[in-house]
Amino acid sequence: MTITEADRERIRRRYPPKRLSPVVIAVIGMVILALVGYVIWVASHRANPPVTGRIDTFAVVSDNEMRATLAVERPDPAVAAKCFLIVQAVSYDRVGERWIDIPPGTEQATQVEVTLRTFKRGTAITVENCGPA
Repeated sequence: MTITEADRERIRRRYPPKRLSPVVIAVIGMVILALVGYVIWVASHRANPPVTGRIDTFAVVSDNEMRATLAVERPDPAVAAKCFLIVQAVSYDRVGERWIDIPPGTEQATQVEVTLRTFKRGTAITVENCGPA
C-alpha cells in the first residue's frame, strides 16, 4: 500500500504543524522564569519586615475618644519605630488618625497604650503602616 499525494495532503490538514516556534517558546519560558524570580524576591523581602504592629485590644471611651493597646514587634529593639493608626466609624469613614512613636527599647515585642481623639464615634482601630522611625 502506497501513500498518494492526496493522502499526504489530507494527513497534513488533519495534523497541522506546531503553532509556536522554538524561539517563541524560549522567550515565553524566559518571561515566566523572570516572573517567578520576581515573585520569590518580593515574597522574601516582604516576609520579614523590620517593624510590625497590630492592635491587641481597644475600647470606645466616648464619642470623641478611643483607647487601644498597640503591639509592636521589631527584630532589633534598638531601632525606634513609627506606626500610623486610623479609627473608623460604623460607616467606614476615617474619624481619627495618629502617628505613634515607639522609642528604642530592650524587648523585641513591645506594647504601647495609646489614646486617639475622634470627631465622630469610632468603632474600629487599625494599623495602617508601621516602620522604622
